[in-house]
Amino acid sequence: MQSLPITTQRLTLRLLNESDASFINRLYNTPGFLYFVGDKNIRSDIDAAVYLRSTLIPMYKDRFMGLLAVELKDSGEPIGVCGLIDRDTLDDIDLGFGYLPEYEGLGYAREAAELMIDVARNTLGMTSLIAITLEDNHRCLSLLDKLDFVEQSGSRPEPDVVLLKRRL
Repeated sequence: MQSLPITTQRLTLRLLNESDASFINRLYNTPGFLYFVGDKNIRSDIDAAVYLRSTLIPMYKDRFMGLLAVELKDSGEPIGVCGLIDRDTLDDIDLGFGYLPEYEGLGYAREAAELMIDVARNTLGMTSLIAITLEDNHRCLSLLDKLDFVEQSGSRPEPDVVLLKRRL
């Protein structure tokens, strides 16, 4: 039975904790995160610690659920988040992720997402995952396409939001 942290060749995925406040403050205030995910009103490391305590860490009540810190295996430097999210508004589990801009386009997002898809299928026994993004988030849509997610026709939660699904 798998447990956290989990690793790939280049990455370690682990639970976030309050010592990640500075990293979360930085990540959640990048232009891409603010635009594509939304402004979570994190303006300081203290705000980030509160957000970690109130929103991110409580997601861990179920095993392997919630956003995990994605770190470079060699240095331990956090570069993004990736994980399985159980949203009240969705019928399936959502694969979510976000990365610091300097680590985009290097294959890390795909590597971490493939690991979480494997966990969903082989450890949690899930039969499908969904992903949601804005229709103009071309990098995200390209990655989801490479991961075999397919847009669900007629199921846009909002006009500019795309809902994609992958059978496992």
